[in-house]
Amino acid sequence: MQQILALSRCAVITRHWFEIDLDDSSMEHGARIELRELVPQHHRGSESAAQVVTADRPLWRADLFDRITDRPGSYGVAHFHPGFSGSEPCPRAWDAVLTARPWDWLRDQLATAGAASGHGAWPVDREDAAELSGLADVVVAMARQFEPERCGSAAGCFALTRDVRESVQLMLASLRRPDLLDEDRAAPWRQAG
Repeated sequence: MQQILALSRCAVITRHWFEIDLDDSSMEHGARIELRELVPQHHRGSESAAQVVTADRPLWRADLFDRITDRPGSYGVAHFHPGFSGSEPCPRAWDAVLTARPWDWLRDQLATAGAASGHGAWPVDREDAAELSGLADVVVAMARQFEPERCGSAAGCFALTRDVRESVQLMLASLRRPDLLDEDRAAPWRQAG
């Protein structure tokens, strides 16, 4: 399940995410918040026709994650990606405030259109930036529905991320240490293939 808040030229997507570290097979999950550019589309049909809305180019991402093996709500692997190269995220960026107070950190990012991170403001138009600032609490509430504390089982995690089973299966196929994998936790995604 994903929730999308679309503005005039950008959208915020919130969802639960599940990830397997390719190096050590550790597992992470939690809320993923992504800022995307809305791609302009040609008008189709009459003045009343439904129009295409495409949230395509990623601009920024925050992953408010726990490791599956950590105490729920510790946010030990919470990180963000201040930019993208095409559709690929830049390396993870870390912030002690993000780990200590993830929801306040997220609210600050939204209120400042990304400037609070020290990586520069997001490349969104001025009106959308102002709207995002006013919607910071709404986006935080959307994202909190997907916090790691609310997902305590492999089945629950899979139910929230079954639409990305292909991504998880790519992770499973690319593990450098498959011998370290918690097979029971990975079973729903493996069986879905």
